[in-house]
Amino acid sequence: MEKEKGNVDHLVKSEGKKVTGKQRTLIFLNIMVSCVATSMLATALTTALPPIMDDLHINVNTIQWITSGYILFLAVVTPFTAYLITRFRTKRLYCIAIFFFIAGLSLCACSTNFFMMMAGRIIQGCGNGLLNAMAQVIILTIFPPERIGTVMGWYGLSIGLAPIVSPTLAGILVDLVSWRLIFIVAISIMSISFICAVFVFEDVLPTMRKKFDVISLFLSAFAFGGVTLAVGNLGTYDFVSYQVLFALIVGLITGVIFTWRQLSIEVPFLDIRVLKNKDYSVSLLTTVIIQLVFLGSVMLFPVYVQQIKGYSATISGLVTFPGSIAIAIISPFAGKIYDAIGMKLLFIIGSILSITSNVALYFVNVHMSIWIFAFINIFRCISLGLLLMPLVTWAMKDIPKLKTSDATALYNSFRFIGGAVGSALFISVMTKVADFVGNTKENPLMYGINVVFLIQGILSVLILLLGIFGCKEKLFIKKEDKKINKKSKIENDINTNTNTNTKDDNNNANEIEIMVKNDDNSSDGIKN
Repeated sequence: MEKEKGNVDHLVKSEGKKVTGKQRTLIFLNIMVSCVATSMLATALTTALPPIMDDLHINVNTIQWITSGYILFLAVVTPFTAYLITRFRTKRLYCIAIFFFIAGLSLCACSTNFFMMMAGRIIQGCGNGLLNAMAQVIILTIFPPERIGTVMGWYGLSIGLAPIVSPTLAGILVDLVSWRLIFIVAISIMSISFICAVFVFEDVLPTMRKKFDVISLFLSAFAFGGVTLAVGNLGTYDFVSYQVLFALIVGLITGVIFTWRQLSIEVPFLDIRVLKNKDYSVSLLTTVIIQLVFLGSVMLFPVYVQQIKGYSATISGLVTFPGSIAIAIISPFAGKIYDAIGMKLLFIIGSILSITSNVALYFVNVHMSIWIFAFINIFRCISLGLLLMPLVTWAMKDIPKLKTSDATALYNSFRFIGGAVGSALFISVMTKVADFVGNTKENPLMYGINVVFLIQGILSVLILLLGIFGCKEKLFIKKEDKKINKKSKIENDINTNTNTNTKDDNNNANEIEIMVKNDDNSSDGIKN
């Protein structure tokens, strides 16, 4: 009998090792330490770019590849992580990912020219892409379903707080010593994480005998890399330029071929069939819109504070700091709220806050205090904290364990593309609106920023509609309903492994009841 396409149960090589509450807490803390270092490097270099340009003797157009090239390789590597996570043992793969990141950091710290720096950033991108994917898959695997929301909230705090603080810390390090110290500090943090991982990590994820599909690897690299490169070039070139159109066409064509291949072969390189899960698809679409809205406005803040209002870079950082702290505070609470009542209410409250705050920023003008801008931005950031990590948890709640790595890789890939599109698109909109209105407005650039926030408010309406019509949960989920959902999830995971499990139906039923009972009475790990 022909096996169903996408069914990988017969390929299971080993089940993930069960861990105690203490072990999973140590694993989670180690993940958070790694995420702090990787998240730091996402924003720390923004402060250090001028001295790097001076030391390496490179210009502005060249230096931007240090950040855009890093994002490009993140987009290319992320789809590949689905294969790696299911093919190799967890502990070894995690340590290799950390080693790659440390190697990239070391190369950057010793750089004497642009090519050394670029090579280091590429290696960092490879390590970071794998670490991010593994972190989410491990968390979703080792923690019981009813507590994943809370744990993901704390995970969101770790990846959200580091980028907030790192530009300020990087500025201090650059002023006191050198930009190289930024990489040395990150090396120290990752070295601690590596040593701890050797002692506390276990092979918690299942592995499979999956064949390496070279064709799919190249197709995914050209698809995701092409689209990301095209979007990145939008900041420098016109949409109709060959630098944008050629990369975009290559990305889209190879993306179509990649999709067809994944649906045609028995064991896909990246199983896009997870998109059949409606909650996952709605969450993915919502996350892409959120990335468009929020990352699309990151570059607008320094333009408003520094170019229009004439304040320093330090003041610009202080204007965005309250909102960033709001995200850090709200993320753990959002996870607890999700565990208690589900996604629907978070969807509605978060989207309404996003709509009202973005529309409010449309009315900000050059005569208003910058602190009004900062105050409104707090509510934008609260909406982000309410939505971002709970959406990931909600997306993965019904995905079978053997498909979690595929679902995570696909989710992160589109998240990176959404962020890249937002960053390039809205800067382009701002400048084109400013050029179009010319002298008809008091400050054309300010009007361009206003229009961008109005568009983002309209996009936020789509988030609200997705929450109302796409999320079929009740507004408040009863405790009994969550128990039923939890039992169904465990049942689903057991059923996906029937080809590798010799237990009879009665033993399966007993295992389900025992797991549900143990999860209800569990007090190990991260406390609520």
